[in-house]
Amino acid sequence: MYARMTIIQVGLDDIDKAIDLFRRSIIPEAKKQKGYRGACLLTDRTMGKGYSVTFWRNEADAVANEESCFYQEQIVKALQFYSVPPIREGYTVSVHSVGPQPRTRRPAGRTVRKR
Repeated sequence: MYARMTIIQVGLDDIDKAIDLFRRSIIPEAKKQKGYRGACLLTDRTMGKGYSVTFWRNEADAVANEESCFYQEQIVKALQFYSVPPIREGYTVSVHSVGPQPRTRRPAGRTVRKR
């Protein structure tokens, strides 16, 4: 797996708007991209700093995503919020762990029979 990290700095008054844009527009579009495996946005509200991390099946998919101009289009969407130009970096994911998935509960009153 491959991760692309974009370091962003936004105005303190704009951080909620930038988070909303990431959630409402950038993530849904990213989900349509070949090789996309997930994303997260880390923020420091006191500094207006953020780290957008997107995960890709491999480096080739991340590079193809950039060559298609998708990445650049997403940067332009948020351009109004940046106080300095964003910084893009790429990394091989050496270790990746996600917590356990929550168990689904069976509706009350129903039993499950083994056959």
